[in-house]
Parts: sequence; structure tokens; C-alpha cells
Amino acid sequence: MSFVTVEEIEKLVEERLVGRVPPKIVDEAKQVLRKYKLTREELERILNEIVKEYESSTVDPGEAVGTVAAQSIGEPSTQMTLRTFHYAGVREFNVTLGLPRLIELVDAKKTPSTPLMYVYLDEEHKYDKEKAKAIAREIEMTKVENVAKRVDVDIFSNAVIIELDPAMLEDKGLRVEDVKKALERLRSKKARVTVSEVNPYEIIIQFEEGIDPTKIEKIRDRILKMKIKGIKGINKVIIQKRDNEYVLVCEGSNLAAIMNVKGVDYRRVRTNNIKEVEEVLGIEAARTLLIEEIMNVLEEQGLDVDIRHVMLVADMMTRTGTVKQIGRHGVSGEKPSVLARAAFEVTIKQLVDAATRGEVDYIRGVAESVIVGEYIPVGTSRVKLAYNPYITREL
Repeated sequence: MSFVTVEEIEKLVEERLVGRVPPKIVDEAKQVLRKYKLTREELERILNEIVKEYESSTVDPGEAVGTVAAQSIGEPSTQMTLRTFHYAGVREFNVTLGLPRLIELVDAKKTPSTPLMYVYLDEEHKYDKEKAKAIAREIEMTKVENVAKRVDVDIFSNAVIIELDPAMLEDKGLRVEDVKKALERLRSKKARVTVSEVNPYEIIIQFEEGIDPTKIEKIRDRILKMKIKGIKGINKVIIQKRDNEYVLVCEGSNLAAIMNVKGVDYRRVRTNNIKEVEEVLGIEAARTLLIEEIMNVLEEQGLDVDIRHVMLVADMMTRTGTVKQIGRHGVSGEKPSVLARAAFEVTIKQLVDAATRGEVDYIRGVAESVIVGEYIPVGTSRVKLAYNPYITREL
């Protein structure tokens, strides 16, 4: 039995596939097929199967791809359970999944219910747990309330006394001096911050003016919310070992700030916040993330939906250069047809607004054609035929 050589494989692939399938498939076929020992007959059968599969997956002219996509995503998504799940491997986080997450994505919410980031480290830091821990401490936002054991307000001496928790200070990699420096930024009233001589973990904030008894809770809350260190928006960081490297899983998201942290591999940082990706990395990155997130939700629920339907939804949401929701404030609300907009939501308002602006509906879409009883412009109705009896008679 004689097997074809690598050169013969490449030549035959080019002969049979070039011009019939996209160049990417041609390149992939060359890479994969050269790994196997194949006879000429086997190779030809494989190439014929590639062409057959590709041609069977193409869309016919006039096919109602939007309706098919809507059915393909809408029907299985109604079977989703309305639950929130613990994220796999991260018990500390409750992550919004299932139908609530799908609604978040198609509504293009500015911030997700549970923003998450996956921070990958560079070569110097990713194999060392202590170095990973140091970066985690640096980016995790730490407030006074995270390290305080108790906070008392003494009205008679015009002072606020904060007792710090030594164990929490050690866990966050902080010193009493760090907390004192942060509290010195308190500018609401003239205040002097000192460390107690009796207890080294007690900080006293002495106000020069009298404390208004009605505003005690407000002052106390403001002190507790004061930032000591870290990146705004990153509330909690967990260190995970994936394969042979350490990865930081963050509750909260701040893509621009995290990418500038020394020791972080900015090319591999990931977030589930679509709008943030759009602002920092651009619309193409936002589109890719939108597709990935929707597919992850569907696959996590065990639903088999072709990715091309999801890609079509993502294309519609991002085609204007910004991420827009599927709804009256986005894709559906910006349709050129008055009747299509009115058929979706707030019918009277849409019709009145269109009338005041003197809009014209040319009945070119599906919804408006159904409303007026025209043929729907899909399938065979996409074809327009003109018949001239005089030309026929002459022939």
C-alpha cells in the first residue's frame, strides 16, 4: 500500500479546495492531513467530504437567517433555570449564570451583576505563589472596614477611635502606619490622626470642631469606607493554580487599571464586562467577548446552539461601532421602519413620534410586510421578476 507524500497532499489539497472553500479551511486541511499516513483514495474521500460539509453549511440567498437565529437561541433559552451558581472551583463567588446572565448580555448592561476578572501573571510572577500573593494584595481594594475590629465615636472628646485587627492587617500585608496615612486624608473637618500610646493597634482621630450628634453615623460610615490601598472596583482576589501557573480571580472589574499593574500579563487579562472591554480594547474585542459569554451561558446549561446564530446576534449588537442592546433602546428601536418599531413596543408613542416627524415607511422588512399583508421579503419573495409581453411577442 503506497501512501501519499506531504508534497502530494499539499498539491491535491490546493487542486480540490482552492476556490471552493475559504483559504482558512485550505490552510487547516494542509496542517491536519500532513500528520496522517493516507492513501490517495483516502485523501480524495476526505477532501470531497470537506467540500460537501462546507457547501451544506452555507446559507442560501434569501434565507431568513434572523428568524432562524431567534428561534435557535430563544427556544432553548426558555428551558434555562432561573438560578445563580457558584463558579466552578471558586466557592467564594456567587456568579450570575443561566437566563439572568443571558438577559444581561443581550440587554448590554453597563455593569454585570457579578463582574469577574481573570488576571494572568508574567513569567517572573506566575510560578511563585508568594509573588502572586504580593500582586493580589496590591490590586485588592482594602478599606478601613476590612481591617477594623471596632469603631467608636466619643462625642465628649470629639474623637473617633478605631481598633485595628492584627490578623487582618497581616493578611492584607498592611501596617498600622499605612492605615494612619490613609486616614490623614480625611478633610471633612480639621482632624489630627494619632496612634494610641496604650494600644499600638488603636488609632485616634481627634476633631478640632465639635462633632454634630446627628451626623455621627455619617462620619463613622465615611471613615469605614476610606480606601487604604488597591484598585478601585476590585473587591476580592482569590489565587488559583491552573495547570502549573498561578492565576488571580477577582470579584469586580477594572480592566484599564489592572493592565497597568507591574507583573500582570496584560495580553491575557480577561473580564466579563462587555462595556469595559469596548471602552478599553475596542468594538471588535467586545464583539468576540459577547459571542464567548453567550456561548458559555448556553453550553453551561447543556444547550447545543450553533455559534453562527450567536455571531449574528453579536454582529447586530455591534454593527454601529458601539454595543447596543436588543430592545427598543437599541437594535429594535433603531429600525428604519415605523411599523416595525411600533410592532415591538410602545406602539402609540412610536406612531405619534413618526407622524410628528413626517416619516415614510417603505415596507421593506419582515414585520411591516406582515402588518400590511405584503409578501415577506425572504426566500423566493426576494426575487423580483419583470414581465414585458411585447418583448415576448417579438421573440
